[in-house]
Amino acid sequence: MTTEAIGERLDEAVSTQTQILDATAMERSMTRMAHEILEKNKGLDGVVVVGIKTRGAVLAERIADKLERIEGIRPPVLDLDVRPYRDDVRASTGARPPVAGLVVEDRTVVLVDDVLYTGRTVRAALDAVMATGRPRYVQLASLIDRGHRELPIRPDFVGKNVPTSRDESVSVRMREVDGEDGVWIVKPH
Repeated sequence: MTTEAIGERLDEAVSTQTQILDATAMERSMTRMAHEILEKNKGLDGVVVVGIKTRGAVLAERIADKLERIEGIRPPVLDLDVRPYRDDVRASTGARPPVAGLVVEDRTVVLVDDVLYTGRTVRAALDAVMATGRPRYVQLASLIDRGHRELPIRPDFVGKNVPTSRDESVSVRMREVDGEDGVWIVKPH
């Protein structure tokens, strides 16, 4: 038995997983979110899609693909690494690097993440965006909203609301990163 197989068996022994979205349901949710983005913004003029690394960036690319299929125009898509902006991880110097290539001045920024939980990752993303300029609007798209907010942050576009307990976690898997598409609730034993 490989080390990976042993690790998977150990994970199964200490938790159970329940699939809440399969690949088809994920695609349906992303298509709906793309339509909602178009409707709210009355098109894509001035819209930039910013995906929070890692799975939020993949999700942002997929949503941009859907926007292009619907509207015939692909909005700019950028990846955003929020680690330097998190409040629970500080660089030793306290300096925060600029976000390369992010142009937000007078644009509508659609931040995209896979799971919205406490809101702290989104707060870090907002800090990073605001450090580059002053956007016209910032909107938030999240595939899964699981509640338990610690900050007053609310998504504009949601794939699925999933009430969870604090001891559960949500696992979003995307074929570009994980080899498969789907969303699972993971419960410890």
